[in-house]
Amino acid sequence: MSEDRVSRRRVLQVLGVAPIAAAVAGAQQAPRTPHTTPNQPAGATSAPARAPQQRRFFTVREWRTVSVLADDVIPRDERSGSATDAGVPAYIDFHMSVPETSDDARVAMRGGLRWLDTESRKRFGVPYASAREAQRHQILDDIAYPSRAKPEFSNGVAFFSNFRNMCASGFFSSAIGHKDLQYMGNTFVPEWNGCPDAALKKLGVSYDLMERKAQ
Repeated sequence: MSEDRVSRRRVLQVLGVAPIAAAVAGAQQAPRTPHTTPNQPAGATSAPARAPQQRRFFTVREWRTVSVLADDVIPRDERSGSATDAGVPAYIDFHMSVPETSDDARVAMRGGLRWLDTESRKRFGVPYASAREAQRHQILDDIAYPSRAKPEFSNGVAFFSNFRNMCASGFFSSAIGHKDLQYMGNTFVPEWNGCPDAALKKLGVSYDLMERKAQ
């Protein structure tokens, strides 16, 4: 599929089901809603009010950048809340702070955030979190697609690819992400009547086909 036509949320769903450890070791489309004035999420997926997060790794400035960038990756929409609604900044902050995370990974995270601010100041005269949505998207468009990014943006590409993976892992392992995926695991099923016909049709399979292959 063409990168331009891949659904941002579909790409993130694929990334989000990868093992969380892989994301720690390591949208495509532009967000549909601005960070400053997002749409309200669907009532069933809104998160309760959160107490102020206690940062373990990020500085105050880094925390603000991480929060804005995370919501640029996964903004709030009519289906679900945003990355910050799901607690993604705290998720990333925690994984950056644990002993299992290498010093190289921590340096890469801080360096990437510094690169983002430096690039934004160079282009627009303000740090990334203070730039307008359209300005932020200009930067992200240059680093979100590795196959067509210019060589001079290689550091930004590496940082953003890792950050996006961590956003996906954090979001889709949260309660909001589970609802977004319509995940129904860990639900008691008193009687199993097989895979629903609608799901079989969507997958293009049938029990008869599977039985023939098993013979």
